[in-house]
Amino acid sequence: MKESEYLYGYTPRRMWIGQAIIGNLARGFGRVRSYGLENVPLEGGLVFAANHFSFIDPLAFGGLCPRRIYFMAKTEAMSAPGLAQLLRFFGTIPVRRGESDREAVRMMREIARAGEMLGVFVEGTRRKTGVPGEAMPGAAMVALQENVPVLPAAVRGSESWKLWNLHPVTLAWGYPMDFSGLPASSKGYREATVEIQREIYRLWTWLGDVQAQGRPRGLTVPRPG
Repeated sequence: MKESEYLYGYTPRRMWIGQAIIGNLARGFGRVRSYGLENVPLEGGLVFAANHFSFIDPLAFGGLCPRRIYFMAKTEAMSAPGLAQLLRFFGTIPVRRGESDREAVRMMREIARAGEMLGVFVEGTRRKTGVPGEAMPGAAMVALQENVPVLPAAVRGSESWKLWNLHPVTLAWGYPMDFSGLPASSKGYREATVEIQREIYRLWTWLGDVQAQGRPRGLTVPRPG
């Protein structure tokens, strides 16, 4: 068993429990349909980068992913009774939003370096407009510093999801992006972030077409370019 499997208290048993609970919740309450799950690399350090509309987004992605995703969450969410314990149990890492948090950055890099999958919602907070926003450089920074790929993804429909309407949520998992040719510097972070943001928006746009078709099964996520 890999040493990294015990990173921040995570064990394979927790993954099994988490997938069973969170996956069923996402499927039942989120009416989630997913495309491109086969694009997720099953081994090696990886930064998962997606847009963010609703608190159901990490449940949808985390519940369906074949790998454990160590998501980053704002400290406000981690302080809520009940929710805080659930998030910590499944390895969520707290981040002080809007502040320089060196400890959070250290943990993000450690997760990727250990060969695990780091989850980052690139806008830094939930978007209320229903359209992906500007990406922050955190995902790119970790990917370049630890020389790991970025897996872009998009969610659509969760901006309208509520407990009383159970609006359908649709996910697209893109293709891994390699930034090894860029320098691990502010210039490299900016260039990679622009590419990540562009790819997330492309996936989100494609999901609009998919929803307009009634979310048929068996579609393949188109490659960029």
